[in-house]
Amino acid sequence: MGWTLDRGERDQLLAKFPPKYAKAVADHVTQKPDAEDLPAAAKIVIVGRTDDDSGVEAMVVTVDGTVDRPDGSTYHITWSLGEGRRAVESNDVLKERGWQELDHPVPVTVSPARFP
Repeated sequence: MGWTLDRGERDQLLAKFPPKYAKAVADHVTQKPDAEDLPAAAKIVIVGRTDDDSGVEAMVVTVDGTVDRPDGSTYHITWSLGEGRRAVESNDVLKERGWQELDHPVPVTVSPARFP
């Protein structure tokens, strides 16, 4: 459960922040992985980036002003993945490496959504 990126804006964001790895993801922000109810509308802003230099790149976002997800992890958008890597690994990269703040935050258009 969380928010999906607006498809038209997604292409613009990928042009602004070209994916480092072969598989561009840039799809959604997770609020609660196992939640039943859709989240409320939210103001989402890209504020930072992380990369493990071996196949996982993610953009850190604020949701209504905070980067702290209810489960204790960091709100993010998995941006790109190398071969054999999975989006869920973004959580580990953020825990192990932290993230670097962007010079200019970028607002993102999202819609509340369920995803597998």
